[in-house]
Amino acid sequence: MTAGTWALVQYTEPGSGGVRLGVEESGVVRLPPPSLTGATVMDVLADWARWESVLKGIEVESLPEVVGAEPVAPLTYPRKVLCAGVNYFDHAEEMGTEPPDPDAEPFFFLKTPTTTIVGPRATVAIPADPRAGVDWEAELGVVIADTCRDVDPAEARAHIAGYVVANDLSARGQFPRPGAVFPAFAWDWFSHKSQDGFCPIGPGLVPSWLVPDPQALKIRLTVNGEVKQDSSTSAMVAGVDKLVAAASRITTLEPGDLVLTGTPAGVGMPRKDFLKPGDIVSVEIEGLGRIVNEIVARR
Repeated sequence: MTAGTWALVQYTEPGSGGVRLGVEESGVVRLPPPSLTGATVMDVLADWARWESVLKGIEVESLPEVVGAEPVAPLTYPRKVLCAGVNYFDHAEEMGTEPPDPDAEPFFFLKTPTTTIVGPRATVAIPADPRAGVDWEAELGVVIADTCRDVDPAEARAHIAGYVVANDLSARGQFPRPGAVFPAFAWDWFSHKSQDGFCPIGPGLVPSWLVPDPQALKIRLTVNGEVKQDSSTSAMVAGVDKLVAAASRITTLEPGDLVLTGTPAGVGMPRKDFLKPGDIVSVEIEGLGRIVNEIVARR
């Protein structure tokens, strides 16, 4: 996270099972302003217009530090997680698909929110069978600020509360469905994308006014320290504004909804290079911070 940038985070403390709201800057978690004591990030998003002015006026250094804070997912939980597919030209090329048409309507699929979303340091359990082919996908996550429908792309930023780092984990081997009763059912998006823990996010929600240009952010993913993806959000086919507008034409967007914006080249599928227990996956986006998740075997 760059200097002067802070995020709304959620954390637990030793001996306390409750999730609490905090403000994180440079790795230090602090208490929120007194008016937000007892709230969660979703509570803040539910009345974003009210709390935005409060958050813009905070002096982070003046807030009391929280000792021993354990980070959890910053959104618990959005109503929807909408994911844009094939939204980087170089990713389409590496997957052997036709070049995306930037003028076409974006393609979306869903992840189940309450079971896929995990925190920035959570372990992620994957199927023990390596044929599941669990892959990584570093992505910029866009968090919706209010209830909106049929948004004009030029007005989309007004409906964005902020941004998170995300990893759209995917079980490539479970995507094709053998013996489908009809060609339309030959691709199993649910098994492919919605397994438990398949959407690590964090480390916190960086407010939109602290991100001057979401289309100019470096995005990088490593596995065990080896760089796999190294790109920029400038390489998207459809930018953030167009994605939010397109999603709002399909469904009413609600406070806290999460829109994942696609992944650049460097995923494991083209090389059959998949995750295995013991791997450490790190995703970092410029100005937003880093999430680090250990892969373990599902029992």
